Amino acid sequence: MSTTRQVHVRSVRDEPAKGDGHRVLVDRLWPRGVRKQDAAVDEWVKEVGPSTELRTWFGHDPERFEEFARRYEQELEDSDAWQHLQEVVADHGRVTLLFGASDREHNQVVVLQALLTR
Repeated sequence: MSTTRQVHVRSVRDEPAKGDGHRVLVDRLWPRGVRKQDAAVDEWVKEVGPSTELRTWFGHDPERFEEFARRYEQELEDSDAWQHLQEVVADHGRVTLLFGASDREHNQVVVLQALLTR
């Protein structure tokens, strides 16, 4: 088990990089227009993504991001998938969280990275 945790974020549409480490898709839905064989995903932890209700409410509106982050963190509190993701990071040390949203600053991966690197 690694003691140093490095959690990076990238769009699933970005070319994989040598330093990505273990690549984990953290979207509940598979990203549109991305072929599974091209995504270079080591693991898909879809249940760690925000609920359909929260995702729909948020609608990728940057003005709702702070409230989205607060609600999303609450959803994660009792989540087995969140526990699993923490274990993946602990086991691999260097992990890249992959997301499908076009907005790189206002999505669940930003929240996950902050929580995992506190």
